[in-house]
Order: sequence, then structure tokens, then C-alpha cells
Amino acid sequence: MYFCTFVPLWYTFKVYAMIIISSREFRQNQRKYFEKADKGEQIIVHRGKDKAYALTPVSEDDIFLNTEMIEKLKHSIEEAKQGKVKEITNSQEISELLGL
Repeated sequence: MYFCTFVPLWYTFKVYAMIIISSREFRQNQRKYFEKADKGEQIIVHRGKDKAYALTPVSEDDIFLNTEMIEKLKHSIEEAKQGKVKEITNSQEISELLGL
């Protein structure tokens, strides 16, 4: 199923298209939809009555934060607010901090 939205832009227009499929259709044709997502098409997999998921390729630039990392970041922010920081003024201090 295709849905298109036309956005007029001063005598021109852009077409934004997305493909909305059922989870059954996705299971039966995964390769097809992965390839479409790789080409930049927006794929939405509809599951059940009120659930939908976007199929998006993950690149090397994407960062995933797990619960442990988020907690470490929150702890570091709190320490910085309390003034528990070390000021680095030169490259030697950076090397020492990193153990180089």
C-alpha cells in the first residue's frame, strides 16, 4: 500500500512516499523490504491494531545507548554539577588522563 503527500513549493512539488505493510507481508518478503529501505524508501510495518514500526537501516554513525551507559552519563553530569571535574590545560595532561 502506498501513501503519497504532495507539498507545493513555488511552482514545484516534492513527493514523500512511504510503504505501509502488514507484519505478515513483511515476514513473507523481508528481503524485498530491506532492499527498499536500503534505497531510502520509508517502510512502516503495521502490527496488530495499534502498533507500527519503521524499518530504517543502521549506519556506522548511529549510536546506541544502553541503560548502563545512560546511567554513567547521568552520574557524570551530576559530578560536573558538583564541581568534581579535572581541568586539562595541555596535551601532556590529556595523555596522562587517557593513560597514553
